[in-house]
Parts: sequence; C-alpha cells; structure tokens
Amino acid sequence: MAGATVRTPGDRRSDRLPIGVHLLGFSLFAMGSAEFLMAGVLPAVADDLDVTLSSAGYLITAFALGVVIGGPPFAVLSLRWPRRTTLAVTQGVFAAGIAAGLLGGYEVLLVSRVVSGIAYAGFFAVASVTAIGLVTPDRTARASGVVVSGLSVAMVAGGPAGTLLGHLTGWRGGFWAVVALTGAGIVACLLGLPPAGAGTGRAAVPSAARELATMRRPALWVVYGITLLTTAAYMITFNYLAAMLEDITGLPEAGVPPLLALFGVGAFAGLSIGGRVSDRRPHAALLAGAGATVVLSAVMVAAVHQVWAVVPVVFLLGVAAFVLNPALYGRVFAIAAEAPTLAGATTVSAFQLGISVTPVLAAASLEQGAALTSVCWIGAALAMAAVPLILRDRARQVRM
Repeated sequence: MAGATVRTPGDRRSDRLPIGVHLLGFSLFAMGSAEFLMAGVLPAVADDLDVTLSSAGYLITAFALGVVIGGPPFAVLSLRWPRRTTLAVTQGVFAAGIAAGLLGGYEVLLVSRVVSGIAYAGFFAVASVTAIGLVTPDRTARASGVVVSGLSVAMVAGGPAGTLLGHLTGWRGGFWAVVALTGAGIVACLLGLPPAGAGTGRAAVPSAARELATMRRPALWVVYGITLLTTAAYMITFNYLAAMLEDITGLPEAGVPPLLALFGVGAFAGLSIGGRVSDRRPHAALLAGAGATVVLSAVMVAAVHQVWAVVPVVFLLGVAAFVLNPALYGRVFAIAAEAPTLAGATTVSAFQLGISVTPVLAAASLEQGAALTSVCWIGAALAMAAVPLILRDRARQVRM
C-alpha cells in the first residue's frame, strides 16, 4: 500500500529490550522469592526455633524494616560504585545474610533478615537505574516493568515452589535454593551487563548533594504518596485473601495456593500492559489501575461468597494492581532524571511501607468486630484516596 511504513528486521530487533534488563529481572525474582517464601513456612520456622508464631512474624517485619530504613542510605553510600559491582555486592550481601540466618538461631535469623532487606532494597534501586540506562527514554517504563516483573514471577512461582521445597526438605531448603539462585544472578550480572559507561549514555556523574537536593522536590513526594496508597490498597486485600477464601468461600486449604498464584499471573499481565502504556501515558495507567482497584475491591466483598465469581476478580485485581508499578517508576525517573539512585531506593521503600501498614489498618477494623471483608472496603478507600494525588501530578506535568 502506498505510503505505508515498512518495518525492517533491524527495526523489529531494535524494539527488543537488551538482555541485561531481563537478567536484572531474573535476579530480582531470585531475591524476591525469599520475601514471599517466609510467610509460607512461618509455622514450621516457629516450631523449629521454639518461638511463638507472633515472634516468628517479626522475621517478616525485620525484612520490611531493612528495606524501608536501609535502602535510601545504602543508595547514597554506593553512589560512586560502578553499578555492575554494586549489583554483584548487594546480591552477595543478600545471599550471605540469608545463609547466615539459616545457620544460627532465632536472634541471628532476625538480624540477618534486616541485613538482607537492606541489600535487597539497594539492589532493587540500582537495578532499576541500570535498566533505564540500557534503553532509550521512550522505553524507560517498559524496562522498569520487566525488572519489576521478577517480583510477580517470584509471587507466582518462587514463593510457592520454595514453600513446597521447604515442606519436603525442612523449611531451610527453600531458602538454600534462594541462595543458589542469587549466586546465579551474580554471575549473570557480571557476565551479561555492560561495563561502566556503556549503554545509552544518559547517566550523570554521581553526586550525593544532587541526589539529596532532588529529594526535596514536592512532586516526588506526591508520587511516593501515590505509591504508598495504591500498594496498600491492593495488598490489604491480597494479604487476607487466603483467610477469606477459606472462611467465606469455603475452599479447602489445598485450593487456596492456586488462587493466590492466579493473582500473580494477573500481576504479570498487568506489568506487561502497564510497561507498554506508561511510557507515553503514565497517568492513564495510574488512573486506570487505581480506579479498577476501587471497583474490584468493592466487588470482592460480594464475589468472595462464590468460587465462580471470586476467580476472575482475583485475576483482574492482580492486573489492576500491577498496571500501576511501571507508571510509578516512570514518574519517579521523569522527575528525578538527573539523580535517580536515591529516588529509586525511596520508591522501593514506599512500596514496602505500603505493604507494612496493611496489618495495622486491618487490625484497626477487625479488632472492632468488623467482618473479614472489611479489609476490601479499606483497600477501596485507599485507592480512592490516591486519585486526587494522581490528578495533581497530571496537572503539574501539563503545566510544564
């Protein structure tokens, strides 16, 4: 047809993301599996270490605190390190922390979880910056989405597989597998990532003063507010989904893991969609994800009573939730383009803080005698509260 654009094989190849982006996603899958694994083996950990279940639960909190508190300072300290070296070191510290915890008692495990959380946050932040440095500006959100997709694969496969391995070999077995996979990630990053200075040439000379100055931008904290609210919005429903499926839907215990994995499948689809939309229309992705989370959280209250109804809602909630993530990273790196490392680390902390506040919010409702489905209404309210912040960020971008 006259006037049609013919895409050459070279054009098609140029649309592919560099292999290094996918290697970073693999490494995040390996490390993220440890985050989802602990919840699955918590009763076994409590029995083996002779502590109460609530004390064992602090192991999850310790990891989260390491991510929230330790990630940004680590990002500043490592600014002048070559990124490939930093990625290898953070993975090494993470693996060493996991291994040390497996060889000691409860107190050693508790401390090692904090150390591993700090290393995990440091890797996550540097991996995101490295990924966007490997691609052109029009593919920033897509590259970030591929890296973050490692977490959805960890949710779908890594955590459940590690839990199964733990049941077969003892709870430590799954964590030893995480150590081995992280070791493979170190080798992959060292061999598959370009040396310092390679890539698109967009990286600025690292500067702690510039990074700290960037953190004073109000627009950045608006995006962090959106991150915290939307993450808490979908995670509060997900965290209590197993309890709702057993107590309200009436699923047998063996039927719960497949539905939790279905949320992860939806998350993977959401990341793929969000990564392609967010580079050009980030606020469309944010509004669609937040709005769908409001609707689906409310629908869950009724749908959870029937298996046939709850299955598609769980899948679609996963899609809606993770459509948001590439857009959030895209906005952070757009606002903090010249100094992204600390901004990226704080983004990871905002995600983790959103996850960490959900037990507190749920307890405030459930301890007053509210129905278990009240957590869904809390999720809907949190997502709704994010909408004005999204509109504010969109208005700011339009004015620029």
